[in-house]
Amino acid sequence: MSAVRSVVLAGGGTGGHIEPMLALADALRRRDPALRLTCLGTARGMETRLVPARGYDLRLIPPVPLPRKPTPDLLRVPGRVRRAVAETRALLDELGADVVVGFGGYVALPAYLAARRGGVPVVVHEQNALPGLANRIGARLAARVAVTAPGTPLHRGEHVGMPLRRAISSLDRAARRAEARAEFGLDPDRPTLLVFGGSQGAASLNRAAVGAAGALTAAGVQVLHARGPKNTDVVVPGRAAGEAPYVLVDYLERMDLAYAAADLALCRSGAVTVAELSAVGLPAAFVPLPIGNGEQRRNALPVIEAGGGLLVEDGELDPAWISAALLPLLTDPAALAGLARHAAAAGVPDADERLADIVCEVAGT
Repeated sequence: MSAVRSVVLAGGGTGGHIEPMLALADALRRRDPALRLTCLGTARGMETRLVPARGYDLRLIPPVPLPRKPTPDLLRVPGRVRRAVAETRALLDELGADVVVGFGGYVALPAYLAARRGGVPVVVHEQNALPGLANRIGARLAARVAVTAPGTPLHRGEHVGMPLRRAISSLDRAARRAEARAEFGLDPDRPTLLVFGGSQGAASLNRAAVGAAGALTAAGVQVLHARGPKNTDVVVPGRAAGEAPYVLVDYLERMDLAYAAADLALCRSGAVTVAELSAVGLPAAFVPLPIGNGEQRRNALPVIEAGGGLLVEDGELDPAWISAALLPLLTDPAALAGLARHAAAAGVPDADERLADIVCEVAGT
């Protein structure tokens, strides 16, 4: 590692790009605290808040949105790319970059092209089972290509897994269960369902879970439900928001404790969510986002096929489905234990170290 002086990480935009980027940065910093680590981002992304909060240097470049369909805006893309590549190339020279690691999105494409022009080797990491355009291009220019899910259709992709925060990847759910349930005011012994739909919540999950509240609690199941900070109208009739056995919160700051408290999750299947759940061995009922290119369904399939969870389409999720499909599992400890074992078998808790190995090898050559 001593031969590597400067690593540039490109992964702005959404949490799905930023979190694995920061997990890799943490892994590299553990190996060499003197290593210069610089994150590239844009002024409009979540990285302006998340990257400095984790103690990393953030440098901004112009975003290059890539239209998914032919539109008049497509004609402006070449000019935007040229400007962004020129600015990024100057940054790479200033930073003395030994390697560029890209995670896809608006920031990655200019970084890949600038690195190619500057003779800086590239490592690509793809989070989703269905790659985006930036990483499909980057994979053709990269020295190494890492993917989260086996079988991801990306040129020369190596299955590495999803780099995760150590608070998640090293979580011992059984050892933290009592502490976690006490933190949320839950009973230490009741089977527990965790419901969440991303940082903003999900309307279909909220409706279905709240509608099934009576059946769940009557069967002895308790619920920890993150409804989303803007969804204060989501309530369980006749019950205060934070009151067990149905604890309703706006947002979960400590996902590690939420995972430790739960026996089963009901959630979307974003790439980071799927990777975190399998890494900690928490089985889930995945509800893929019904819009987009179907990537969320693909993200969940490896865990489903391994026997670590269920999949239900958004339009089929309702209180009756929860009562019919989830209640029998939640009240069957042996079934839950089997699902948890299979979920854990599909996980890769050391993906951050695996990707760090690749980055160091590429930078060293």
